[in-house]
Amino acid sequence: MAQLIRKEDALEYHKKGRPGKIEVIPTKETKTQRDLALAYSPGVAEPCKEIHENPETVYDYTAKGNLVAVISNGTAVLGLGDIGPEASKPVMEGKGLLFKIFADIDVFDIELNSTDIDHFVSVVKALEPTFGGINLEDIKAPECFEIETRLKKELSIPIMHDDQHGTAIISGAALLNALEVVKKDIGKVKFVISGAGASAISCCRIYIALGANVKNMYMFDSKGLITANRTDLDENKKLFANHTTDQSLADAMKGADVFIGLSKGNILSQDMVKSMADNPIVFALANPDPEIPYEDAIAARPDLIMATGRSDYPNQVNNVLGFPYIFRGALDVRATSINEEMKLAAVKALATLAKEPVPDIVNVAYNEKSLRYGPTYIIPKPIDPRLLVTVAPAVAKAAIESGVARKPITDWEAYEAELYRRLGSDDNLLRFIINKAKQNPKRVVFAEAENLKVLKAAQIAKDDGIAIPILLGDEKKIRELIEANNLQLNDVTIIDPRSDEQAETRDKYGALFFWKRHRRGYNMYEARKIMRERTYFGCMMVETNEADALISGLTRQYPNTLRPALEIIGMEENAQRVAGMYIMLTKKGPLFFADTTVNFNPTEDELIDITLQTARAVEHLNIKPRIAMLSYSNFGSSASPEAITVRNAVARIKNMHPELVIDGEMQAGVAFNKDLLRENYPFSDLVNESPNTLIFPNLAAGNIAYHLLQEVGGAEAVGPILLGLKKPVHVLQLGSSVRQIVNMVALAVVDAQVKSQQQV
Repeated sequence: MAQLIRKEDALEYHKKGRPGKIEVIPTKETKTQRDLALAYSPGVAEPCKEIHENPETVYDYTAKGNLVAVISNGTAVLGLGDIGPEASKPVMEGKGLLFKIFADIDVFDIELNSTDIDHFVSVVKALEPTFGGINLEDIKAPECFEIETRLKKELSIPIMHDDQHGTAIISGAALLNALEVVKKDIGKVKFVISGAGASAISCCRIYIALGANVKNMYMFDSKGLITANRTDLDENKKLFANHTTDQSLADAMKGADVFIGLSKGNILSQDMVKSMADNPIVFALANPDPEIPYEDAIAARPDLIMATGRSDYPNQVNNVLGFPYIFRGALDVRATSINEEMKLAAVKALATLAKEPVPDIVNVAYNEKSLRYGPTYIIPKPIDPRLLVTVAPAVAKAAIESGVARKPITDWEAYEAELYRRLGSDDNLLRFIINKAKQNPKRVVFAEAENLKVLKAAQIAKDDGIAIPILLGDEKKIRELIEANNLQLNDVTIIDPRSDEQAETRDKYGALFFWKRHRRGYNMYEARKIMRERTYFGCMMVETNEADALISGLTRQYPNTLRPALEIIGMEENAQRVAGMYIMLTKKGPLFFADTTVNFNPTEDELIDITLQTARAVEHLNIKPRIAMLSYSNFGSSASPEAITVRNAVARIKNMHPELVIDGEMQAGVAFNKDLLRENYPFSDLVNESPNTLIFPNLAAGNIAYHLLQEVGGAEAVGPILLGLKKPVHVLQLGSSVRQIVNMVALAVVDAQVKSQQQV
């Protein structure tokens, strides 16, 4: 499914809070006068003198070695064309964000008000002392060729124009594998190339470096086939002027083995594809509309291997597969350039990775049971967690072997471990949850649909294919909000539990509720009357399988949502208690906190139940739980009843489930301090692995901890997630944002998926 982005949502995303998408954050202590004296005057003079004496030490004392400039003049932005430097800034910020989240590279985006080549080169050249590398972006051809060539000659840091080389590297890897699948020799195949801009020329150059024959290439620009008798060709196009007879694109396509599209949408017909050689390869890379729609191409030639630039079709050629990891490898060896050897190393690393078994997290994200190398999987997926530790080392090795590395790596195992540490192995959790929800969207009841934030969240959940919303509330008020805010929810089911139209349903639900609770304080009249309340009505929809999950609590106290769920749906057979878990998304990866919302002072048995429920929930999110059961004491240092309760619970869990990585009772500081743990408690299960799941001894500790981490520590909280119910009911935090509501909807859908599988 294509991602649907509404204009209002995009503008709000970029404007809300601190405008833009990036900020500068200090990396050293700055709290005391001594800190400031070290950071600036007089302490800063010492590294200045060291660098003056030995310029190479700038990498030791400053951020230069991990800092890339993303530089553009806005003359060829995305599909927007020449929109100028200011208008290009959101794109450059976005590029910086991708550098950071995929490869932990810091970025300053620089938009230059310059279209003169000499002036542009002069400005960028003057920036060399600041940066470890420069990523040129969205500069139109042919100027981009000369700019990059001159900068590479005149600077001694890595330079890459991603629009040229990014697509070339990714498509080169895809091409190698596609040709291998169809058993064709790259040196013999016939290429037809639609487009003669920076990307197309760079792609063809890398194909030639991989063994393609330039004489077998038919390149078309806006004026037609590039032939030797044309007089309007620049130096870059002349390389492809191999033919003397002009012909149309349709004629050239006859018998072609490979079509490369880097031009515009819908210029390739089904008849053209039908006229290609056996087992043809079509890379239709124009965005957002490829040169031929995927469905049309496959219908024309079932033996076709096709790639596009889109994420909703197989074989996406996406530059994010390349540039973060190429720069990561180049920076880590302090390369003086990004040369052809490094680019080819990236091509071959990507091609090889596609042939290896695919991790479950990738299969789930793309709604696949088992992705495997073949016609619909010739290139890795952008969220593959192995990309960083595959491409960056390959690029670094090529830099060393080609003689452009100033800091060679000798311990490759340590380097791989460092790459893993940069991002954390669980960095993609939220994306995993949302993608898993999209795999099998469920019907989610929104119990407070008269609230605008809830409606906006329902809109996103619907647009992104996360869930099928059902809205509860006054229909007139809901439709007025939909209309006033230009939402597209008119085709969504809206139910008013208080309306006359629902009288029969209320009676049915009331009778069922009375049967469940008739000896627990409800008479028949009360049972029917309470079904006018949206949370009770919504829970009954879930209980009767008329919906799959319920979301509530945005404007209600926690017990007012939890109580109907317990009374109507009840607990799982093996659960002693319902518990509450938060996912805290930190810079070092996710942490799972329990119990944070339900049980005040759990007994030993209840603590065991909470721990095992939490462990199962973490496993369902494709993460191995590493559990620390927390206290104010460490491994018997206190004989208080609370410490003994935790200690005994740990011992019993270890006995029942020896496969779990779990330890305690222990202080939180000890749990996360490996050196302290190794020195004082070397027997601990957590000596070599930091915990990701924290079990608190009581509600106060858990609730205080997650609030502090959220408000002071800057972690994003997802939850509370109710554990132990038979069916999914999840309670929002009071005042949750639209984003938090959407995250909870995705979790509710994943919960519903798991529970439906358990009931089969």
